[in-house]
Amino acid sequence: MRATARNIDHPPTIAARVDAIDWVQATADLDAQGCAVLKGLLTPEECGALAALYPDDANFRSKIVMGRHGFGRGEYKYFAYPLPDLIAELRPTLYARLHPVANRWNETMGIDIRYPDRHEAFLKRCHDAGQTRPTPLLLQYGVDDYNCLHQDLYGEHVFPLQVAILLSEPGRDFEGGEFVLTEQRPRMQSRPEVVPLRQGDAVAFAVHHRPVQGTRGFYRVNLRHGVSRIRSGHRHTVGVIFHDAK
Repeated sequence: MRATARNIDHPPTIAARVDAIDWVQATADLDAQGCAVLKGLLTPEECGALAALYPDDANFRSKIVMGRHGFGRGEYKYFAYPLPDLIAELRPTLYARLHPVANRWNETMGIDIRYPDRHEAFLKRCHDAGQTRPTPLLLQYGVDDYNCLHQDLYGEHVFPLQVAILLSEPGRDFEGGEFVLTEQRPRMQSRPEVVPLRQGDAVAFAVHHRPVQGTRGFYRVNLRHGVSRIRSGHRHTVGVIFHDAK
């Protein structure tokens, strides 16, 4: 199963699909909402092949049962290196499109950290600091499972954007299970955002915080993400996180 998922014939290439995304609109959505939908990033066949990896522990470095840690209900597994081909292609290709947004956000928020052009160089920064464990993950939910609002922070070096890809089809494979973001604004009530996704769609979103234009300039807002309760069926998602973990 591992070998099968690593040798999927998937024209057009991942790079071509990522290039075909309207990045002007995606960037505008990230700036305005803290998230952007990237439609049709994976084919149904690729989604099925990735979801089918879940039972084989040889693909993963660890498994987390959410209920044991107060994270919600359901479970997920972190991929081991080497990553499956699709994830290994998506990670640097998406990073190349997102790092300009990350650098601009940090500059706007007065954060000195800047990110290199190539994901390989950023991973070296992580690994030099002892963050060597891969963070891309595969999540599995059943009836009444959910994921509490959280942030995926794994060490000193954090890339401020990440991507989640829905591998299951709403209305066919499951009901409920919406991707949810909340934005905590200073001295204001939190703002929720529910992101509609179909099978193969991805959402790029802020990991931790982002800048927002106010009447007196930019200020920083804090974001968390999660998944609402699954009402029926089963749901699989891939998370593409660009920094590695300690």
